[in-house]
Amino acid sequence: MKKKIRNITIIAHVDHGKTTIINSLMKQSGLFRENEKVEERLMDSGELEKERGITILAKPASIYWKDSRINIIDTPGHRDFAAEVERVLSMADGALLLIDSAEGVMPQTKFVLAKALNQGLKPIVIINKLDKANQRADKVLDETFDLFVSLDANEEQLDFPVLYASGRSGWASKDIDGPRENLYPLLDLILDHVSPSKLDLDKPFAMLATLLYADSFLGRSLVGKISQGTARANQQIKAINLDGKQIDAGRLTKIFRYEGTKRVPIEIGEAGDIVIIAGLQNANVADTICDLEVTEPISAIPIDPPTMVIKVTANNSPLAGTEGKKLTSTQIRARLLQEADNNVGIIFSENKNKDTFEISGRGELMLEILLTQMRREGFEMTVSPPRVLFRKDENGNKLEPIEEITIDLDDEFSSKVIDSMNKRKGKLIDLKDTGKGKKRLIFHAPTRGLMGYTSKFLTTTKGTGVINRIFYSFNKFEGKIDSRKNGALISMENGKAVAFAIFNLQARGELFVTHNDPVYVGQIVGLNNRSEDLQINVLKGKKLTNMRTQGTDENVVLTPIRKMSIAEQLSILNFDEALEITPKSCRLRKAILDPHERKRLEKNISI
Repeated sequence: MKKKIRNITIIAHVDHGKTTIINSLMKQSGLFRENEKVEERLMDSGELEKERGITILAKPASIYWKDSRINIIDTPGHRDFAAEVERVLSMADGALLLIDSAEGVMPQTKFVLAKALNQGLKPIVIINKLDKANQRADKVLDETFDLFVSLDANEEQLDFPVLYASGRSGWASKDIDGPRENLYPLLDLILDHVSPSKLDLDKPFAMLATLLYADSFLGRSLVGKISQGTARANQQIKAINLDGKQIDAGRLTKIFRYEGTKRVPIEIGEAGDIVIIAGLQNANVADTICDLEVTEPISAIPIDPPTMVIKVTANNSPLAGTEGKKLTSTQIRARLLQEADNNVGIIFSENKNKDTFEISGRGELMLEILLTQMRREGFEMTVSPPRVLFRKDENGNKLEPIEEITIDLDDEFSSKVIDSMNKRKGKLIDLKDTGKGKKRLIFHAPTRGLMGYTSKFLTTTKGTGVINRIFYSFNKFEGKIDSRKNGALISMENGKAVAFAIFNLQARGELFVTHNDPVYVGQIVGLNNRSEDLQINVLKGKKLTNMRTQGTDENVVLTPIRKMSIAEQLSILNFDEALEITPKSCRLRKAILDPHERKRLEKNISI
């Protein structure tokens, strides 16, 4: 018997439990054997996804329930990967909106719900993590209804069904105090509330490419929902872009369908199903893959523009080539082009010599993830400080990206945080008392003022605060924002740092190197207590003589150095500085290493 198909996507704010609830659904739908070992958060298959506990790439999976096959698409919750959410909504017939029973409606909740409502989807609301001690499910449901109203949901969308659940414990119930047995109520509700895909099988084959994977055996693999017709292995197909222009043609060599998280080869794919196809070399995301007689492309959702850009060049420091294997600009260029192909949230550009590359993305985390992946693959590179992308309105006025920041914190820290946000040109939009001595602050602030703010915020709130950011809009330029006040402590010698020298220089400021770390001329080895740059010698050892004094020499005790992420290091860079990234080290440095060249350049600029 032919099974009906339901395509649903799970959308939520970061860490509200999307991937965990999918795991439980797959277990309870009978996908695995009783004795089969199943990984926790099975959908987070990437190395960085497992480490950080976040979803970076959208991924489909499939389960069977009663007379239907349910294709489920897991989506990222972090704002920087929102482009993934925007794309996969086109494949979905319905959406599960997960909301944490304690945190409630958060910035990304608002963003993803707005996108789903604009697509005409009728979401099922799941108040998740009901086993939390501080759950406030009733208030969260009221917040959710207010959110639907504020986003101009129609009457059908406002009449959303609600379930209370715990994805980790694997249960869902129609009532807060209802039975907590399994997730069957959710599976049944999906079948009742989400209509099966009703698409024309008689029309010629067409599907919108929504995701792209590079496969070492199959080559370019495109994922999408078949919008019409039937796809058959070995049939002739073509790819057309949004303007209807043919950009590729070939033979459909392989068709796959998801069974759980595994890809299973099939001979025929029908309208409504989510499939993976191979056989085209140039087709990309947002292209229409279709039969040769199709001429009209399938419309795609426009992706929100990037807001931040970095420059990437080959590593030219004296330590270049000592830690990595992929060093040339040609290798870096090929890797960045591959990323731009796979990730529609990233835009690639280069200079005429093809040795300096610009990568534009949604935010710090997206760029940090790319740089971290590249360093693990053995790349060495030099990265410029990130800068925001400005626009101009019709009257020629300068516009800059503004973000909405939602902050949850204890009452005692609210005045300090408000003061620090004011210094970054942040405007307080809303202040709510959430009970139990906590407040929620909502700000609108320029992206350029928020670079590296997360670590400072955690220090201010002693690690107890929670900050969430999401792109709001392009608004008028807010004026100058104070940059780093500390000058750089710059190494004046090549060699290895010595504990004795570091000990005597600690009073000058915060140092980033410790005993035996390799350093070179022009490397930033710390931040000065004062505003000017200062050249220092961290190689100067203690003079040894044959004279001995009574007692022992003074113990050399070094202050532990601060461990910073790539995003933090990029955020403290000034315009004339850069970050050297290798598989083993990240070193702050001056863009021009030679101090004499730097002085000549400064004189030319001042003239």
